[in-house]
This record gives sequence, C-alpha cells and structure tokens, in this order.
Amino acid sequence: MATELKMPALSPTMEEGTLAKWLVKEGDEVSSGDILAEIETDKATMEFEAVDEGTVLKILVEEGTDNVKVGTVIAMIGEEGEKADAPAKAAPAAKEAKKPEPAPPAKGGGETPAPKADPAPPAPKKDGERVKASPLARRLAEAQGIDLTGITGSGPGGRIVRADLGKGAGGAAAAPTKTASAPTPQAASVDPGDIPHSVEKLSNMRKTIARRLTESKQQVPHIYLTVDIQLDKLLKLRSEMNAGLEARGIKLSVNDMLIKALGVALMEVPECNVSFGDGELIKYERADISVAVSIPNGLITPIVAGANDKALSKISTEMGDLAARAKEGKLQPHEYQGGTASLSNMGMFGIKQFEAVINPPQGMIMAIGAGEKRPYVIDDSLQIATVMSATGSFDHRAIDGADGARLMQAFKRLVENPLGMVA
Repeated sequence: MATELKMPALSPTMEEGTLAKWLVKEGDEVSSGDILAEIETDKATMEFEAVDEGTVLKILVEEGTDNVKVGTVIAMIGEEGEKADAPAKAAPAAKEAKKPEPAPPAKGGGETPAPKADPAPPAPKKDGERVKASPLARRLAEAQGIDLTGITGSGPGGRIVRADLGKGAGGAAAAPTKTASAPTPQAASVDPGDIPHSVEKLSNMRKTIARRLTESKQQVPHIYLTVDIQLDKLLKLRSEMNAGLEARGIKLSVNDMLIKALGVALMEVPECNVSFGDGELIKYERADISVAVSIPNGLITPIVAGANDKALSKISTEMGDLAARAKEGKLQPHEYQGGTASLSNMGMFGIKQFEAVINPPQGMIMAIGAGEKRPYVIDDSLQIATVMSATGSFDHRAIDGADGARLMQAFKRLVENPLGMVA
C-alpha cells in the first residue's frame, strides 16, 4: 500500500514552509535516510529524509511552492507499479474538510443563540487565566478581542498558537486587521515608477525577521545603555592563549571571549537573565547566549548553551561549528531557538556603535562595536588605548535601568580584566 509523505514540522513552532527543492523525481528508488527534499522554514533551509524505502510514485507538491501547511501530503511512496491515485485525492479532501470549520460558527450564530453564548464574554477573565496559550497568541487575542476559552490549540500539549486565532469567534475579523497594520501598507506604498528595478520574492526567513522585529519594536519598551571598554588586556591574553592552543588547532576570536564575558556577567547580575511573560517573569539559571550570524538569506542566532560555564576553547570550537552550519542551512531547530540573551558584533565592519533590537522573548541583547585606538584616560593620564563601545538593549518591562547598568558594569570589568572570567 502506498505511503503518504507529509510536510513535516521541522521545528516546534513551524506551521507552514516552502518546498524549496525536490532532490528526487517520480520513479526514483529511495532508502531510509536518503534526502528527498529541501524545505525552507522561517529560520533555515532543512533537509527532509526518507523514513521508509520504496519508489517515489507521485509528487503532489511542486518545488518552489510556498505556504505548504504542516501535515499536507506532498508525495506518495510505495512499490514500483503501485497506484497512487487514491491517496493523491486524499490531500484535497483534507483541505475541503478544513474549510467548513469556520462556516459552522456563522451558521450556528444565525440559527441558535447557544453557540454565541459559549465563547461570549461571561467568563473571559477566569477562563483566560487557565488557558494554555503562547505569549504572542495572548497579546494578539487581547488586542483583537478574541476569547481564548473557545479555541482549541494546535500547539504542543494543546497550546494555542498564533495560527489558531483565525479559528476563534473574532478570528475572521482579526486576521485582516493584523495584515493591514504591518505588511500590507508596506507593500502597497512601494511604487518604483520609471526607475529601473527588479522584484525579489521574500523568503520565509526574511518575512519572519520583518514580523518579529516589528513586533519587538512595537511591543517591547527598549532602554539602551552604552559603555566604553578598554580591550588591551583582553587582546594580550587572547594572543597568549592562542599561542598555547595552537597545537590543538584552536584559535580564539575576540567574539568568543565576549560571549564568555556576557555569560559570566549574566550570572553575576541574574536580574538581567530573564524573560517577560504573560503575567510572569521567567528567571534563568544559566546563560545561553544567542550569537547573531549573517547568512545569505538574512540573520540567524545559533546558541552557545551554558556559556557562563564553558571554557573559552570549547566556546571557540562550538561557535565555529555553529556558524559554519548556519551558513549552510544545516542547523537543527534546538540550536537556534531559545537562548536567554543575545550578542551581536558588527565590529568587523568598522561600526563604532549601534543599538540592537531585542529578540523576544529574551530580555536583552548586547551590541558590540569596533575596537579602535582612541585617546583614553589611564591612571589619571591621557594615553592611547584600544577601546570599543558596547550597548545593551534591555526590555524595560522586565529589567530596571539600574539592573541593566549593573550588567554593563560587570561586562566592562570582565572584558577589561579577562582573567576574572577564565579563573
């Protein structure tokens, strides 16, 4: 009997993806573990492996197709010569079955008052507090007047996610409102006129970056704190350590040492190693540092887990591997989703100072500028030193300015006296 190959959920938050490329064609024999296709999620392009062996009987979704929902049948696999017509028809049937879902609430509302009474406002506050929902879903529901108690969640453990809001009693009205508030006006306002131009289709990653950063700036009150940091001692220690690590093929970068410094600083000032949730403050007991890495399609943040406890040589080796696989689109979801704080270094581009946008639900991000020779007061005398500017962006709902300032002080002290973070 033919087996259905369905669009997989390649991350806990994935709801749809782009079938970027088929690596097999109809009639090809495949074995368990063979790579069948490349699927573009909101963060990376990932490989889809075959679980069973057999022959590719029919490809139902062409490569380059966008917005393919998780669970959609994309191909059929079975024994050579086996018919795949019946299963192929099952895919559209599933879509048709999905359409009536929004219809019954409208019909029920016209014929019987009971369906309206269930999700209506009698007990939104009490039920809302007990409903499992993601922070984003809660915020959108509150803004759009959607009652979460009447919605069945499709996320892990029945959790309500953003995609479920369209199924709720106000979801039909809510979806156009959100679309109109961000992407639609932007697209409508672009008129190149007679200027020679080309139009490039947005990747799923670019769409996600645009959405998440817009939400961050709109919903997270940012506070920015900047310090100047002398780098001479850190550069000297790095040179000495690299001489000792040369036989092992390890070469520390300044960024590796800054990752360690931020991890240790977050442990010294735990008030900054937090996330702001729905009516709660999440306090983390280790520092997982998300490090911004530029890749051809945008930006991704692989995570150095437990950076506060790791040796610099381990951070360097791990970061090199993560960055290389990030640029190849080979990272696994757990390697870039999560993190307790972020670090973004644009010093290699000669950028002196910048303010980075927080990556929710994290509470802070450290922006690193270029190290450069500057006049600097050392022991009450004006000298020339290598100095860089570092700017912390903090979620002011979760982190007070004084606590943010303490973190910046700790980070500055550790970088200027680097033996304190390697001891």
